[in-house]
Amino acid sequence: MAVSARKTVVFVTGNAKKLEEVVHILGDQFPYKVVSKKIDLPEYQGEPDEISIQKCKEAARQIDGPVMVEDTCLCFRALGGLPGPYIKWFLAQLKPEGLHKLLAGFEDKSAWALCTFAFCAGKDEPVQLFRGKIEGMIVEPRGPPEFGWDPCFEPDGYDKTYAELPKEVKNSMSHRYQALAAMSEHFAKINRTSQ
Repeated sequence: MAVSARKTVVFVTGNAKKLEEVVHILGDQFPYKVVSKKIDLPEYQGEPDEISIQKCKEAARQIDGPVMVEDTCLCFRALGGLPGPYIKWFLAQLKPEGLHKLLAGFEDKSAWALCTFAFCAGKDEPVQLFRGKIEGMIVEPRGPPEFGWDPCFEPDGYDKTYAELPKEVKNSMSHRYQALAAMSEHFAKINRTSQ
């Protein structure tokens, strides 16, 4: 039986490592072929869901087809959830070492990583959100500094940072994995009911 050609969904990212991780996590059961495209989207402000919806609507408008965007937050409990959706800017200025130092004056080093994937089938279509959240601690950076704030985030239940964990382990439990698993399950359900 011939396998039908899968539709393509554009994952808006210029980060090759992120694309590789997303494709690996989704696997070959995901009904779309994932390709990436770097698009300069406005940096929206607000709550994570609002930001994700706005980014996805704008991406769908520019691509004029199926898109998905990701928004990742790193939230420090001692700072009331900041840097949250602004982690990209904090990381660019402070690096993982500086993120750790932000909490120097606080006893509470707990944090959570929140990933929101937004999917839109095309221009003027509704946006669907899929979330994953992992609790952890902000620690002095350990491990290769190759992927954002991974060296300073140690997920609960592990004695290694994201950067120190083998890729297969991280990709089987991370906030990104949880959000993508939710999205994958959603599309698997749709496929089962449409057959």
